[in-house]
Amino acid sequence: MATFLIDLSPGDMQRRLGDALGIYVEAMHYPRGTEDQRASMWLEHTRRTGWSCVAAVEVPDAGDDDPGPDLAAAPMLGVAYGYCGAPDQWWQQQVVQGLERGGTERARIADLMNSYFELTELHIHPRAQGRGLGEALARRLLSGRTEPHVLLSTPEINGEANRAWRLYRRLGFTDVIRGYHFAGDPRPFAILGRELPL
Repeated sequence: MATFLIDLSPGDMQRRLGDALGIYVEAMHYPRGTEDQRASMWLEHTRRTGWSCVAAVEVPDAGDDDPGPDLAAAPMLGVAYGYCGAPDQWWQQQVVQGLERGGTERARIADLMNSYFELTELHIHPRAQGRGLGEALARRLLSGRTEPHVLLSTPEINGEANRAWRLYRRLGFTDVIRGYHFAGDPRPFAILGRELPL
């Protein structure tokens, strides 16, 4: 089998939404049905300024006389997307509140939040984890971005002991906020960031 990275347009995401959300549910160990709750939000995100998406797909190795695989329909192993942050977005509002509560100076908040790329989702199917696909997707997604930095949120894990945390640290992400509770979610999250380019 051969693995390829492909860019997805908003139309591609609409067509492949079930595949992408299936990976999300498997990677995050969410109960079945979660994808139904997230579908409209993921589609709404495709309309945000600067939205960009990449996927990892897998195809059988081609023979010499094979015209080439149909990557647009190939089984998906991973997906990552994001967009430009903006003041009217719930996530940005939550992060600003967290920074203010933590005593961050207004100038620093403005510097962080005025122009950034939000790495919104990055998920690899469990059967494909540990093969470097997360890093490959992150690098492709962030390549060529014009924002000065990228921000993301990820659930807190004891000792940062999971693949997602190891990936973010390897890519140079540092702490912006730790132990933050988003409205409506009981889990603590970390907000991480780094300057661009990667």
